[in-house]
This record gives sequence, structure tokens and C-alpha cells, in this order.
Amino acid sequence: MTDRRQLLLDAAIRVLGTRGLRQLTHRAVDAEAGLPEGSASNAYRTREALVAGVFGRLVEVETAAWDQLAGQLPPGDPTAFAAVLGRLIRQLTTEGRVLTLARYALFAEAAVQPALRAEVAAGRDRLAGWGLPVLAALGSTDPRVHFRMLLALVDGLLSNQLAGPEDDFDPESAVAALLRGILPR
Repeated sequence: MTDRRQLLLDAAIRVLGTRGLRQLTHRAVDAEAGLPEGSASNAYRTREALVAGVFGRLVEVETAAWDQLAGQLPPGDPTAFAAVLGRLIRQLTTEGRVLTLARYALFAEAAVQPALRAEVAAGRDRLAGWGLPVLAALGSTDPRVHFRMLLALVDGLLSNQLAGPEDDFDPESAVAALLRGILPR
């Protein structure tokens, strides 16, 4: 990806995460990126192409975050896993808030756009490629089912904290409680 395309996609993420999907226009992206009008439409001819590009960039950024998370995990330690995943969830609701809100805006769009829905499913599959072995190493007897449960918990924690921030937000405890319920003792 060229630096200009990355600049445009990062600007589009900021537009999505601060103003919402209805405000995602080529003109808004140009202004956010500080580039001449027409820059975004030259790189992404249609709104669908822009949305697909943004989703690809989100996957790239989030994959890097998950890879960093994996590098911090001692194998087979549920307590460490809960602590590290909890820190990532906190980061995604604070410094990474705009990125997370952009992702949720695209998830809503995927509900009505089949091509984007397929991209979301492919992104989830890539994430499962990372998560299933981690859960297996933690002792999960059914990593696929437990991974879906973990993703549901993470998404619930993220959306609730973004929509109604709580001062006593404790994702580490929620992840630890789920792990206690799904892992053998």
C-alpha cells in the first residue's frame, strides 16, 4: 500500500470513528487527510471501494495489535491471558476508541452489504487462526466454540464501554471469569 493510500484510509477511519458511516464521503476523507479534493475518489472510485479499503486497513491495524498481544503471552497461562486481553480491551476503548468505533460502523454496514459481510467473515477467520491455538494451549476442550464465546464477550465489553463508559470498567475480571467457566480446572 502506498503512503498516500494509507494516509487516505487512516483519515477515513477517523471520519468513521468520529462522525459515523453517513459522513464517510470522499470529500470528507480528503479534508481529514489534508489532501486536495478528488484524492480519495482517485484512489477509491466508489464509496464501496472506499469502504472495502477502510475495512482492509482496519484488519491490518487490528492484526498487528493481536500479533503484539500474542507476543506478550506466556503459553498456557490463563491469568496472564486475561490480563493481557483485558489491557487490549481497555486500549481499544480509550486510545483506540476511534478505531473501534470505525470497526463497529463497518460491522453495521456489513449487515446490508454482502461483499463487506464476506470480508468481515474472512477477518474473523484470520483472527481464529491466531486465537484457536492460544485457547488450545490454555487447555480448551473445544477451542472453536470457546473462541466464539470469547469474541462475543470482547465485542460486548467493547460496545458497552463505548456506548456508556463506566469508571469501574474491569475487562480483565470478565475475561478471567469466562476462562474459569470454559477451561478445565
